[in-house]
Parts: sequence; structure tokens; C-alpha cells
Amino acid sequence: MTDSEIQSAILDMGRRARTASYALVKLTTEQKNAILIAMADEIMARQEVILTANALDLTRAEQNGLSTAMIDRLKLDRKRSKAISEAVREVALLPDPVGEKLTDWTRPNGLHIRKIRVPIGVIGIIFESRPNVTSDAASLCFKTGNATILRGGSEAIDSNRALAAALQAGGERAGLPPDSIQLIPFTDRASVEHMAKMDQYIDLIIPRGGKGLIEKVVACARMPVIKHYDGVCHVYVHADADLQVAADIIVNSKCQKPGVCNALETFLVHQDIAVSFYPLIGKRLAEAKVEIHGDPTALEHLGVPAKAATEEDWTTEYLELILAAKTVSGLDEAIAHINRYGSHHTDSIITRDRSAAERFQHEIDSAVVLHNASTRFNDGGEFGFGAEIGISTDKLHARGPMGLAELCSYKYLVDGSGQIRV
Repeated sequence: MTDSEIQSAILDMGRRARTASYALVKLTTEQKNAILIAMADEIMARQEVILTANALDLTRAEQNGLSTAMIDRLKLDRKRSKAISEAVREVALLPDPVGEKLTDWTRPNGLHIRKIRVPIGVIGIIFESRPNVTSDAASLCFKTGNATILRGGSEAIDSNRALAAALQAGGERAGLPPDSIQLIPFTDRASVEHMAKMDQYIDLIIPRGGKGLIEKVVACARMPVIKHYDGVCHVYVHADADLQVAADIIVNSKCQKPGVCNALETFLVHQDIAVSFYPLIGKRLAEAKVEIHGDPTALEHLGVPAKAATEEDWTTEYLELILAAKTVSGLDEAIAHINRYGSHHTDSIITRDRSAAERFQHEIDSAVVLHNASTRFNDGGEFGFGAEIGISTDKLHARGPMGLAELCSYKYLVDGSGQIRV
């Protein structure tokens, strides 16, 4: 396609999405939930079609030399496709935030003012690799009354098309307004730039993917962007930590699912416990086949083969079984290191000293700061949101796991009895 053809197609999708957004606000919660259930059913009905499409993507990924972590993100099987369907079904069970009264008050002149949640309007989602984002984003945006334009990466295009077709077909049979969920069917990179410039139709863009994609969207977007940047996550093992608890948390944070943004990438160890803790964690990480990049103190005491860490290691999101280790003099250095090298995503302190934990949680500038818990808990489901659109590293308007409430704006409703301003 030529650039002008791409631009024309994207503009047409935007116009249709805007029209759909006005129809979506008329749906009741019961109608939306019925549509979501129909979508979930259709995903299961088309399971074989979806898996066949995914096989095409996997073959292409292997031929193109994608990393093991990227291929794992891309892969669907019967269990994962069923989980995608169940995730849509679970969205139907979540409370509907649209119309929720946030606050209300009456002015001395008798005007009654209500602040309520409302849909944002049209949301553009630009993402890479994971096909499940197609259904997650579409279902969450739909539940909150938003029309959605989805632009997935080329590596998952066949899977995304199959999932989007299932969502649209199932939803339309149950009353989904036309064009509420649209997937850009081509993979030309120009489509990203045209989406980002279409502020007359798209109210918000959420890019999910690598740093290059996010920076490109931010550079040319004319509408607000909520960024889901790198997850350079840390665990700091304080001098007063329970060492067994610390080892358990580090192994879980790194190994439970290493290819995700809330997986651990660097752990810091207080110098006073280096001699006792490094051999313990070194053995545990070696058993889990984790490659360690350590500073000189770590290399001296780990007791297992490791590589010398470089400056680059402190800012690297590995997304695989590689972990950086650094020794620090205390809480001040740990906080300074994390605020300098981290991505303001997820960080955790392991300690029995409550005052140290409180200071760490107060001074670390990250979306989620934990005490004695795995970084893997930065997740909408684990927070009780039921689902999430992603994890924002921004500060406005959403930060951390983005659930249904974060896909809403608000407006004021004012009721009077004939008041005029003098």
C-alpha cells in the first residue's frame, strides 16, 4: 500500500470508531456483559482457526530468528487460547465503572454537582508480540464504553486477525455496535505514525512494546499517550533481611515468568550480608539456570560461575534468565541506584526493619514499591482489579496496573432549579 492509501484507510477507521463510541455510551451494563460473553464463546468456537493462524506466526518468527522469550510471548496453545476466552468472560463479571459517582456536593446557591466516570471515547492500542493483548485490550476498552483501534505487530498479524474476527463476530451477534473494535489489518510501519497524528478521532494512545516503539509513538503523537516502558525492576536485600525469604523472592521474581515487564532484572545486596547471602542466592540461581552478571564483591562470594557486570547491565531489561547483582553500602546507595538506573516500574525491599521499608517505599520513585514480596505481584489481577490493559510507568493520568477505572475519564453533571449567575 502507498502512504496515502494507508493514511486514508486509518482515517476511515478513525471516523467509524468515533461513530461507534457514541453508540457504545447507550449500552447498559447488562448489554455489555452479554456481548462480552458472546465474544468469549466465539473465541472457543474458533479455537482451531486461531491456533492455525498462530502456527503461521510461529513459523515466521522462527525463520526470522526471534528470541526464545519473544516466541514464548507469541505462542498460543489450547490452554492459552482457553485462558484468552476466560479472560474476556472475567471482564464481564467485573463491576462496570461507567456512571460511577466519584463525589457530589451542593453549592450555597442550590446547584447540585456530581462528578461521574465516563468513557474516554476512542482508544488506540499499539502493541507487539502477544496476541492476547488483542482480546484483553478490546474487552477492557469495550467494558468501559470505549471504541478501540488495535495495531498489533507484524510478528503476530495472523493470530491478531483471527482473534479480532472472533471478537467482532461474536459481539455483533449479541448487539456490539459496528466498528467498536477494529484491527488495522496491515503491518506497514506508517500506520503507527498516521494513528498517532489522528487526534481528531483518537482520544488516547497506549503503546505496549519495546522502547523503540514507545519512543516513536511519543515523538509524533498529537493526543495523550500512556507509556508502558521497560521493566528494569529491582529487589534490595537489606542488612536486616530474612535471607531465606530474600532468596525465595529473588528466584520467584526472576524465574516465575522471566519474559514479562515485572520480572526482576537487578538485585542489590547490603555489604554487611554479602558473605552470607551471595553463596545462598548463587546456589539457588544456578539451580534455576540463571546467568548472573555481578560486581566484584558478588563475583567473589557467589560461589558459582558468573560474568563481570558492566555499566550497561544496570539499565538492561533482559526478559530472560539473566540477572545483575550489585553490592551496596546501605539504604541510601540502594535508593540512589534504583532511582538512577531503574525504569520506575516495580521495586521491592526485603527486610524485617519496618522503618527501613517505609523509607524505601517513600523515596523510590516507581509505580509500585513492595516490601517483602515478589516484583511479580505488580499485576492488575493480583491487585484485585480483575484485569489490566498494562502497567503504566507514567504519572498522569494512570500509574501502575491499569484496570477499568483507568480507562475512564470523568465529567461533571450540574442540576439547578433556574439559577442564573449575577
